[in-house]
Amino acid sequence: MESELITENSIVYVLAVWIVIVITAKILKLNRYGFEIKPYSIVYKNHNIQSIFTKILSKTKFITNVFAKISLISGFIMMAVAFWFLLHNILNFFVRPSEFSEMTLLIPGITLTSSTSIIYFLLSIPIVLIIHEGAHGIVATLEMIKIKSGGLAIFVAMFAGFVEPDEEKFSKANKISKLKVISAGATSNVLFSFILGAILITNPFFAMIIPEPFVSLLYRSTEGVTIISIMSGSGAEKSGLLQDDIIIRINDINIKNPVDFQKVKILPNEIISVDVIRDGEELNFLVKTIQNPEDVESGLIGIIRDNSLPYKPIYNIIEWNSHEVSMFLIWLWMISFFIGIINMLPLPILDGGKFIHSIIYDKINDKNSKIIMSVIYSMTFIIFGLNITLSYIKSGWFTI
Repeated sequence: MESELITENSIVYVLAVWIVIVITAKILKLNRYGFEIKPYSIVYKNHNIQSIFTKILSKTKFITNVFAKISLISGFIMMAVAFWFLLHNILNFFVRPSEFSEMTLLIPGITLTSSTSIIYFLLSIPIVLIIHEGAHGIVATLEMIKIKSGGLAIFVAMFAGFVEPDEEKFSKANKISKLKVISAGATSNVLFSFILGAILITNPFFAMIIPEPFVSLLYRSTEGVTIISIMSGSGAEKSGLLQDDIIIRINDINIKNPVDFQKVKILPNEIISVDVIRDGEELNFLVKTIQNPEDVESGLIGIIRDNSLPYKPIYNIIEWNSHEVSMFLIWLWMISFFIGIINMLPLPILDGGKFIHSIIYDKINDKNSKIIMSVIYSMTFIIFGLNITLSYIKSGWFTI
């Protein structure tokens, strides 16, 4: 009951925390240390950040040079992956609805309503932004492009990071240098997610969010979800389902773990097909669903299922005893990976837009350049917007 109260009023709590942060910042007079404090934002800007990047570069020049060259190639790859995912996902909506990946914008208090999810999100975003903007700055320093300032900004509960290069120096830099600098941020996020992923392959929770064939390669899994008990008088009982039956399929949707139940749309008082394994034999049952007392528009099979994770890591090197640490690292991995990939979409506010603009700049006249960029931006916006819209059509404005 208490958690429901927090979830339903999450936006109120987020705004309340923001008010406290702003008042505290003013009391501590943080503006003396380079902070700009407004009712809707707090911005920190460091005009001496170039010296920090120079010191880092002096100790990592070889690695940074290799990283910059990788970034140049990965920029194209990440843009292609982002487009492939969005287009493939739209196709799945119409051809393979069960494989459609729902998308939502993560906004604390609005689409992020769970208190734990908000905390994991707010802890992850600054780390991801520092890595992202730091990579821009270090590669710019390598390419002899002056950095005027850098910093972080908070707009209520949304974070932003920035590194401001000297516009004149940047515009005079050669095209390859520009592309290296632009794609360095996204590349650093994806590489960081790979490092986290290498650690998390020993975590059974990680198996719930990575796709095949990685799950089969990295984890041993039990097939299906075990029935712990049957509700008296339910359709499950009347159809002949028993305790310890292992559900492997519902209405032609494969059930490999408890999360797969979310793929199944069950209405009250309908007949559904349930395939189970009992004593090594596969059986099929037709079950009449009952009404869900907590949601009259959805139905229940009439079972209590085992919701424990069915995965055991093959490389069981690390013992994950803390659920909180596991979930935080998974959130950090997820945000780092997807911010890196999505950031390379060619949209005006993203690195992908600057990347594409730097490629076509000087190749064609200014008028045609603007027309081409407008077409690219429009197509990208439509593709991205379709994914959000189709997610809404499927599940409404779902929250996390």
